[in-house]
Amino acid sequence: QVQLAESGGGVVQVGGSLKLSCAASGDTFEKSVAMAWFRQAPGKEREFVAGIRWHDGARYYADSVKGRFTISRDYAKDLLYLEMNSLRPEETAVYYCADRERIWDSWYSNWDYWGRGTQVTVSS
Repeated sequence: QVQLAESGGGVVQVGGSLKLSCAASGDTFEKSVAMAWFRQAPGKEREFVAGIRWHDGARYYADSVKGRFTISRDYAKDLLYLEMNSLRPEETAVYYCADRERIWDSWYSNWDYWGRGTQVTVSS
């Protein structure tokens, strides 16, 4: 079992920056094949934001965040990060961390563990 806990959310002005963290406990990264960030805005479906795959180090971003968001990992601290710059009002959402142990097939689905999320509010 893996437990994920996000932190770092808050209120930021348009154009501002935030850095989210995801702490993993339990089996941590032993069985993990990838981790990702998703977000869900009010009244909308949850959407993929960014992901990182361990065996080849591949990083993948939603088109809407390319060049502004960066996903990274601190191996020593077992932390996953999402650095967000130039934030937009439409990016107000609850941001979730996800972990995958099953065989890889897609960035968008079949994630095994989820955190409870952290709220990001971008004010104009």
